[in-house]
Amino acid sequence: MIDRVFYDADGELLIVPQQGAHRFVTEMGVIEAQPGHVVLIPRGVRFRVEIDGPVRGYVCENYGGPFRLPDLGPIGANGLANPRDFETPVAAFEDVDRPTQCVQKYGGRLWATTFAHSPLDVVAWHGNLAPCRYDTARFNTINTVSYDHPDPSIFTVLTSPSETPGTANIDFVIFPPRWMVAEHTFRPPWFHRNVMSEFMGLVTGAYDAKAGGFAPGGASLHNRMSGHGPDQASYEGAIQAELKPHKITDTLAFMFETRAPIRVTKWASESPQMQLDYDDVWSGFAKGQVK
Repeated sequence: MIDRVFYDADGELLIVPQQGAHRFVTEMGVIEAQPGHVVLIPRGVRFRVEIDGPVRGYVCENYGGPFRLPDLGPIGANGLANPRDFETPVAAFEDVDRPTQCVQKYGGRLWATTFAHSPLDVVAWHGNLAPCRYDTARFNTINTVSYDHPDPSIFTVLTSPSETPGTANIDFVIFPPRWMVAEHTFRPPWFHRNVMSEFMGLVTGAYDAKAGGFAPGGASLHNRMSGHGPDQASYEGAIQAELKPHKITDTLAFMFETRAPIRVTKWASESPQMQLDYDDVWSGFAKGQVK
């Protein structure tokens, strides 16, 4: 993005780097991010992305209310993502007098104009609508210490709530390293279907409900009311495992969960990376084995 900036007038952007270093030069300062970080760019904020080598990641465009921390309820004052760990950039600006293209997303379309200077020349600002970075290693994971598998909403980092309790325009959920100590319990996610559509990605490592076929940089999509759960290998391993304290390490998976249906693009449906035999992971279950 040399002499080019971008801003989204339709929604805010939640960016999840998966490979390489990302440098976000915004109107309000510079954010350095790498895998393990997430970056939130508010609606309408102009920015440029600078890279040094190959990069890859995921982007969620939120059209609903701005992302915020979830209500903690009985958890109390602390836990999950804490406000103190969201870092806004140190104020910075650039004084560049050469043509700069400004690309805007508005109404689902892209528009462009050219300024005679860089628009990242804001020398002062006031308010709370600022870009920020969050290190997922700072997430204070809450989990069961007795029995049963908690709903993944217990891993919510940010939410854009809706007017309907129990659903959201979009939730951002992570599955970081954590201890598993539950007894008398099937520890991986249960087999389920619900009113929320689930888009999952993997930043690093392996996901505990998928023994194979779900690689870092990949994604899976289970739209609302479509049944899904662990593959057979993960299921067999879980029911045969000795239920002693076990720490899941060297992994970071995440989920964009929304009450809206997610439409697959033509590019994605025709991509050679499409895993056409994805549902074969459930084909070996014996009758009556899974409910």
